[in-house]
Amino acid sequence: MSRLVVVSNRVALPGESAPGGLAVGLQAALAARGGLWFGWSGKTVREDSGALHEQGEGGIQYVTLDLSRQDVAAYYNGFSNRTLWPLLHFRLDLVDYARETRAGYRRVNALFADRLAPLLRDDDTVWIHDYHLIPLAAMLRERGVGCRIGFFLHVPMPSADIAASLPEHGQLFGALFAHDLVGFQTRRDAERFRSYARLFGGATLVGEDGLRLPDGRSVRVGAFPIGIDARRIASQAAAAVSKPAVRQLQASMGGRELAIGVDRLDYSKGLPERFRGFSRYLERYPQDRGRLTFLQIAPVSRGDVQEYRLLRDQLEGIAGHINGTHADPEWTPLRYVNRNFAHATLTGFYRLAAIGVVTPLRDGMNLVAKEYVAAQDPQNPGVLLLSMFAGAAAELEQGALLVNPYDLDGVADAFARAAAMPLAERRERWQSMMAPVARYDIHAWCEDFLATLRS
Repeated sequence: MSRLVVVSNRVALPGESAPGGLAVGLQAALAARGGLWFGWSGKTVREDSGALHEQGEGGIQYVTLDLSRQDVAAYYNGFSNRTLWPLLHFRLDLVDYARETRAGYRRVNALFADRLAPLLRDDDTVWIHDYHLIPLAAMLRERGVGCRIGFFLHVPMPSADIAASLPEHGQLFGALFAHDLVGFQTRRDAERFRSYARLFGGATLVGEDGLRLPDGRSVRVGAFPIGIDARRIASQAAAAVSKPAVRQLQASMGGRELAIGVDRLDYSKGLPERFRGFSRYLERYPQDRGRLTFLQIAPVSRGDVQEYRLLRDQLEGIAGHINGTHADPEWTPLRYVNRNFAHATLTGFYRLAAIGVVTPLRDGMNLVAKEYVAAQDPQNPGVLLLSMFAGAAAELEQGALLVNPYDLDGVADAFARAAAMPLAERRERWQSMMAPVARYDIHAWCEDFLATLRS
């Protein structure tokens, strides 16, 4: 079995607190094969970028490199998060087209290639992750690397016309043709990339998942919907109900039902629309007054970026208006919290909540939706409100209440329907969602992608 080399922007180092489900899955895949995980250390240094740090544990070698302040500003804060993130989430109005950050992004990817190429063997299998490292495989090929390389995009793939709005888009997205396998969250994302390759890369579509390039090379394209560690989350949620924070939340509800949303504070998550949809529910269904409390947990991210500061101000204003209009002395309809909670505590919150609210404007997958499902009590499960624009909708559409997050009346009606849904229907819907969540978990996802790449 060939050695696995995982490359990502950040590396989940041994000893770091509670790695997420993706890290758990990748570490298991690396440990099974003996492997190397390569990426940015997260450290910002004054001097030049590129200093390497190595450590090993459990048959895995972790290699990280430091980046200079200038490189972090251009590569990470700049092109990755101010250009690619909005572009890939269909938000052309927020894209920063600065050439300087584009040059910095390529410079850091070239640095990754320079440091990684000497560490690779001819029989390695390399798995590159996400939009931070789109050009890396092409740069590795330029440095003589011939081993098998796959790429997985964790965020959405936009339509060809949106992708083409980026200056030098052919150089960027064309670099994906250097991979043997390019993976996406959904079939729709994969088809968008194949359409881009045909329209702007001169590729010929071959079968359901192939591309033949003008130079005769072939690239395979596939959908690999990322999963969660469903068994661990179910167990964690059942145990978490006894945690003090979960018991305190339950006691504070005063017998009312809980609806919960958990999202990083980001404009792709549709939080203003979600708040307005909940407000519309309170207006349209006065008979439900006092029945439901909505808890939105939204830890601040990228707080130094203007768009995120404006979003936070906007949400605070909407939340204040909702509570000022609808609250009673003993009931606050919307609780809006900008802090992190331990993941184990969150799973307890999910299990307590009668309604899970996951309504992004655009999302590659949205693992919170799957975690909410896995955390439920099978005997008394809650209801998932899910955006039709989340990647998870393709797998959970039979059981979730799918909503258009822009349709405030539709979101309001879904809140009311979820609050009144009988137990038998809730169980049936939950079972139809839990089956794929449990079957295609994070470990099955890793195995599926790597088996396809090897074949």
